[in-house]
Amino acid sequence: MSRPLNHMLLTVTNTGRRTCELTYYPIVRFDEMQWAPQADKDTRPQAVTTLKPGGSGYASVRLSAADGSGEGGTTARRLTLMFQGMTPNSDGGATASPALPTKGVYYDSSLTVPYGQQSLDGIAGWWARQGGAVSAASARPRSPSR
Repeated sequence: MSRPLNHMLLTVTNTGRRTCELTYYPIVRFDEMQWAPQADKDTRPQAVTTLKPGGSGYASVRLSAADGSGEGGTTARRLTLMFQGMTPNSDGGATASPALPTKGVYYDSSLTVPYGQQSLDGIAGWWARQGGAVSAASARPRSPSR
């Protein structure tokens, strides 16, 4: 029996012509959800993640608790990511809508997002602490964050 997916890797690629910064954590919105997932403050990097043109950074989403303790689970068919500006909860201008699997993605009240990281190693420890299986999505912002 396979484990249900409870994490999703986000690869954020700077498609602009200027260097941009992946500040704080991406704001995650599935379908028309009316609440914003909280960030895992333990993942805050010591420096802002800087992305050169064509460069990538990483984030992740814990979709559900590995132990099943989350509540109010539902399956989403669409994901929108919004990126923050230089102050917390400000509009960074960039958004992305990566494709989800055809059957959608299950999430519940334990939905959590870590801060953006420069490398996959930066979130590997977070995954290990959270447990579970991982899926992948790619996020390509439609406009530069600066």
